[in-house]
Amino acid sequence: MEHLTKQTFLEKIFDYEKNQEWKYEGSLPCLIDFYADWCGPCKMMGPILDEVSKEYAGKIEIYKVDTEAEPELSAAFGIRSIPSLLFVPAKGKPQMATGAMPKGSLVETINKLLLNGKVS
Repeated sequence: MEHLTKQTFLEKIFDYEKNQEWKYEGSLPCLIDFYADWCGPCKMMGPILDEVSKEYAGKIEIYKVDTEAEPELSAAFGIRSIPSLLFVPAKGKPQMATGAMPKGSLVETINKLLLNGKVS
């Protein structure tokens, strides 16, 4: 699980400074967790995301964005509540989910949105 700065986000995910249209820069689908250290529900998601990142290693990338450290990224995606999870398929448009999710729901959403219904 990698923490993204604005610079690494522009390189690995989407360069919103150059492109108006969404263009994902990665090769594997990814999940981006917008969080803050002080957020209780975000802390609950931490261990779940750790487990999922191990279980889906080589299938999806999982990134984290600290909304306190990267306010411009939060603003670019209209983050108003945290945790917010951005599901980014390898092709197609990303989808946002807000609020903490139990592991079962997260896995179901990953399989549906990122792996096209293919269960690992």
